[in-house]
Amino acid sequence: MPRLDAQGANSCPWRGSTGISKTEGFVTRLLVHWFLSAVALLIVARIVPGFHIRGLASALLAAAVIGLVNWTLGLILKIISLPFIILTFGLFLLVVNALMLEFSSAFVPGFTVSGFAAAFWGSVVLSLIHLVMRAVSRNSRNE
Repeated sequence: MPRLDAQGANSCPWRGSTGISKTEGFVTRLLVHWFLSAVALLIVARIVPGFHIRGLASALLAAAVIGLVNWTLGLILKIISLPFIILTFGLFLLVVNALMLEFSSAFVPGFTVSGFAAAFWGSVVLSLIHLVMRAVSRNSRNE
């Protein structure tokens, strides 16, 4: 028996008020985050010397590989280096992120990071860009 809401219309527990399922909303957010990460990488390539991306396709592939590497190897490195992260008040995370960027660049054609310094400054700029993007997306969701 279908459930009826206050107006007598059918309601479904896994659909929001817009009619989009929670899974569809998750996939949409995931795709938007992936695209914005690729755009952030293209911005970093414009700002940081030694950080190069050939085009949007390479940036999309690099964003996916960086996400996968951070999810697997990055998680392990962050757990192992937790004492250093605590001692440096989180600044050692920039070193871990730089290592992940350098490692990821070895697997993506059209994405090169020439040296640890470029990876380090790329991770700093990328972190700042993601910080701004998260702040903007939170403000747009609250309005």
